[in-house]
Amino acid sequence: MKPSIRTLLAGLAWASALLLACPAHAAWNKDFPVHTRIVFDTTDKGLVLGAAQADVIVPVRLHSGNFDFAAAKADGSDLRVIAADDKTPLPFEVERFDGVNELALIWVRVPQVLPGTDKNVINVYAGNPAANVEGRSAVFAQHAVALHFSEADGPAIDAGSDLKTATPAQRETNGLLASSARLDGTALAIPADARLRVAAGGALTLALWIKPEAATEPATLAAMGPLKLLRRGDQLAADIGGTALAGGSLPAGAWAHVGLVLASGKATLYVNGKQAGEIAVAAPALDAGLEIGGGYKGLVDEVELLPAARDADWFHLQAAAQGADSGFVRSTKEVAGADEGGSGYFGILLKNLTSDAWVVIGILMAMFAIALWVMVTKGISITRASRANDVFMGHFRMEGAEARSADEFAESPLFRLYRRGLVEVDKRQATGKIELSGASLNAIKAVLEADLVRENHTMNARMVLLTIAISGGPFLGLLGTVVGVMITFAAIAAAGDVNVNAIAPGIAAALLATVAGLAVAIPSLFGYNYLAARIKTLSADMQIFVDEFVTRAAEAHGES
Repeated sequence: MKPSIRTLLAGLAWASALLLACPAHAAWNKDFPVHTRIVFDTTDKGLVLGAAQADVIVPVRLHSGNFDFAAAKADGSDLRVIAADDKTPLPFEVERFDGVNELALIWVRVPQVLPGTDKNVINVYAGNPAANVEGRSAVFAQHAVALHFSEADGPAIDAGSDLKTATPAQRETNGLLASSARLDGTALAIPADARLRVAAGGALTLALWIKPEAATEPATLAAMGPLKLLRRGDQLAADIGGTALAGGSLPAGAWAHVGLVLASGKATLYVNGKQAGEIAVAAPALDAGLEIGGGYKGLVDEVELLPAARDADWFHLQAAAQGADSGFVRSTKEVAGADEGGSGYFGILLKNLTSDAWVVIGILMAMFAIALWVMVTKGISITRASRANDVFMGHFRMEGAEARSADEFAESPLFRLYRRGLVEVDKRQATGKIELSGASLNAIKAVLEADLVRENHTMNARMVLLTIAISGGPFLGLLGTVVGVMITFAAIAAAGDVNVNAIAPGIAAALLATVAGLAVAIPSLFGYNYLAARIKTLSADMQIFVDEFVTRAAEAHGES
């Protein structure tokens, strides 16, 4: 079944509406114009992971370079974190939001981080003055302990529960992530609690950041009864119920991420995301609470205790995500509206199109749909006619009149001329005159030539629509451009803003109408020339066939 023009136009209108309504990157909510795009890069340029990591908690640093603090609320209560699909809200917590100094740190629970890609994306939105605190949840609820040391003063409070240190902690405002704890050798202790108990042989992960001062002997980084994580000299060490384990350098004056994992009858040490030592040991029962920094002098940040074992990729990711220098987390400030209707420069053009340009582009889209319909349907019909002609001529030259009833020639214009010629011959022989005079042959030829003209009209039908697209498309586009430029300059004059940033988007968008006109005209021109050449060939074949048919009729039935 041949496609109708109405069907093609409806399909094009639907596709165009879909493209305009569903851009490559649509804003989550237009009421939140401040947008920062965060990318977790696991390619060779970022952090190489061995396997996908699920349910990852990642810190996101915001600053004046990647976030518009001036447009956001001063207390950060309008912050929202949305997944890569720009639909799904993600759990997050705010550790710091300083609108005056334009610094913020938020923790986001990401469902999954895939290896080998830079498509791990989340979006941070803000800028809605009517928004209140919403969407924040206990990101660290699965932790036994998570200490940020972000409180102004007093004890350090666990981010996932009401656990807190028994004594106040001295704060260092500008620590690794936000605030850090400064220890002078006195331990910070969290009393024993059910959340801190680990059964004998159970699994446990302990991780924290440290920036030690000069080496002291001994220095306990963290302790849970018979389990101790130590710094001996400039080296990380552990004592698990009397079993010693050492490995990994911890120089003074530098931040280092250290960790210990107990699982499957062994203990493993990690330094800066890399395994530093391992030993077979039975995990003892732990129920004495948590102490941080007995005999240790220096800074401590982000103490994490989990009642489960984490692998090397987890430590690798944590060290990269939380560290100050890493290619794993990249962030960019997205310009409000620049990604609506498309991405990059094309989105800017669509955003700045004036209403008259949209009208012109809409007309041009309809013209292109009609031209495409003509080219497709005409190309199909001409191809079928040409093939049918070739088949018919092969039978005609070999079998003559036997071809008159062949259904396979139905689409052949030569067969239609042949059949009409036979009708004319039969009509004259029906009068009883077997031989045809010269006048009868001339009459038959005149009838065939009239049919030839009608066949030409049929083949050239609707070709004028292509000529309209060829000549009218560029002029319509130019009209849209001129009017768009006029409106742009009028708006600039009214606003009194004459800088190039105000002029360029409007003029560039206005030129899009001319591009659309050329996009209609150029394919139509190629299609018209191709179809016209094919039609001219078929017309010449028909003219030759008329002469050949009349010649055969004269030989077979002409007067002797």
